[in-house]
Amino acid sequence: MSSSDRPARRAAKSPAQGALRSAAGWEVTLAAPRRGARGPSELLYVQIVQAVVADIRRGRLLPGQRLPGSRTLAARLGVHRNTVLTAYAELQAEGWLQTDRARQTCVCESLPELSPASSLRPHRRAAEPGFALAPRTVVDERGQMPGELLSDGTPDLRLTPRVALARAYRHVLRGRDPLLLGYGDTRGHVRLRRALAEMLSATRGLRAGADDLLITRGSQMALELLGRVLCGPKDVVAVEALGYGPAWRALGAGGAELVPVPLDAEGLCVDQLAQLSARRRLRAVYVTPHHQYPTTATLSAARRLALLELARRQRFAIIEDDYDHEFHYQGRPVLPLASADEAGVVAYVGTLSKILAPGLRLGYLVAPALVLERCVELRERMDRQGDLVSECAVAELIEEGELQRHVRRMRRVYQARRDDMLAAIERYLPGVLVASPPPGGMALWARAQGVDVDRWAARAAQQGQFIWTARTFAFDHAAGPYLRLGYALRSAQESARQLERLARALPGRNARA
Repeated sequence: MSSSDRPARRAAKSPAQGALRSAAGWEVTLAAPRRGARGPSELLYVQIVQAVVADIRRGRLLPGQRLPGSRTLAARLGVHRNTVLTAYAELQAEGWLQTDRARQTCVCESLPELSPASSLRPHRRAAEPGFALAPRTVVDERGQMPGELLSDGTPDLRLTPRVALARAYRHVLRGRDPLLLGYGDTRGHVRLRRALAEMLSATRGLRAGADDLLITRGSQMALELLGRVLCGPKDVVAVEALGYGPAWRALGAGGAELVPVPLDAEGLCVDQLAQLSARRRLRAVYVTPHHQYPTTATLSAARRLALLELARRQRFAIIEDDYDHEFHYQGRPVLPLASADEAGVVAYVGTLSKILAPGLRLGYLVAPALVLERCVELRERMDRQGDLVSECAVAELIEEGELQRHVRRMRRVYQARRDDMLAAIERYLPGVLVASPPPGGMALWARAQGVDVDRWAARAAQQGQFIWTARTFAFDHAAGPYLRLGYALRSAQESARQLERLARALPGRNARA
C-alpha cells in the first residue's frame, strides 16, 4: 500500500477529540468516500468536498460550526491525512470553509451565493411519502388550543406531590434491582399491579388480584387495545350520544360501526340500548357511568342493574371507563359496574392521570382472563412494556400511603374549586349560565339561556379563551345549549378572572367593557 493510500494513524487513539458536533453536542457523521481497490486520492478528496458542500447546502452544517482536524477526520473516513488537507484547501478556496482565530477549520460565516433551490434552513424530510398511505382515521377536531382552555377537566399539576414522587424515583433507582432498566413483564411491574389490585378491592369493590390487571400507558392505550381485541369490521358498538371522541375513534378504528344512544339526567338510556340490541346484534357498549363525560351525570342504580342484565342476556361487552372515580363529593362514590359483574361482561378501564399527572402515562385494565390475555399479546407486539421505573415509583407512593393522602387533599381542594366556580358564574353570568353542583368530577356541565353558545365560543376564541360546547361532544355534531367548564385546574381567583373575561365575550357585549 502506498503512503497516499494508508489511513492516518496518529489521531486514531482519540477519535472523539476535535469531532464534528451539532449545536446540541451530538457527533455529526460525514458520508465516507467510495473508492475502488486502488482508487486515486484525487477522487476521494473530491467526494469529501461534495459531501461537505451538500451538508452545508441543506443546513446540516451551519455557519461557524467547527469541523474536526485533518488527522481526526482522516482516521474516521479511513483516508490519508493529505486527502483531507486537499479537500479542506479546496473548500476554503471556494469559500465554504474558513479558519477561525483559534486556527480551527469551520464553516464560513459568509457563504457563497446559493441557488434558489438551496436553503440554509435545517433539512426537513419530504412532506409527501413516495408510497401510498392507508386512509386516514378521523383526528380530534379540537386539536391543540393556542390560548387558555376552560373546558378541560384536568388536575392542577402545581399541586402534584413532586417531592414525594422524586423521592420515590430516587429510592427505586438506587435499589438493587438492575432489571428495572431492562425488559420486564408486559402486564406491568407486579409491585404496581399488586398495589392497584388492593386499591380497587378496597375503594371500588373489585375482586381482582395482581394477575387480573394490565398496566397501560394511560387509559387511551387500554381503550385502543380493547378496540382491537373486541371490535372487528362491521361489529356494532353502542356509545353515549354525548361522549369522549378519542375513545370512539379507538373503538371504531378496526371498522366497527358506532351507534349513539341517548342520555338524560340519569345517564345512558338503557331502555333505548335494549331497543337497539333487539334490532342489531351488539358487540359492545362504551359507557362512563360514574361521572358521565361530559355531562357529569351518574348512572342510576336501576339502570346499572338493567345494563348488566342486558349485557348478560344479549352477550355483549360493557367497556366501563371510570376516569375520575376518586373525586366524588356528595355521599359515597358509586361502585363501578365491574364490582357487580357476575357474568364476565365488563372490561374496566381506569387511570392515574387525574390522581397524579397525565404525563406519567399510567392507566390500567381489568377484564375477564381471556380478554386480558389477548390484550397483553397485542400490547407486547405494539409496545413491549411500560416504564418499570415509573411503575415502581408510583407503587411506592401507594405502599407508603402518600397517594391516598394526596387524593384526600385534592378531593377537598377540587370540591372547594367547584363551589368557587359556581359562585363566579352567579356573579358574572347570572341568568346566562345555569349549572347544578355535580356530585363529583373535575368540570361543570352548564346550560346557557338566551345565547348561541357556539357563537359565544367563537367570540371567546378571538380573545384567547377556548370553551367546548355540546357540539364538540355530540356524536352527530348537533348544536345544543350546553358548555363544559373545568374547575379543578384553577384557584378561586383564577376562575373568577376567567369567568369575567368569558362574560365580556358574550354576543352583543363590548369585549372591552
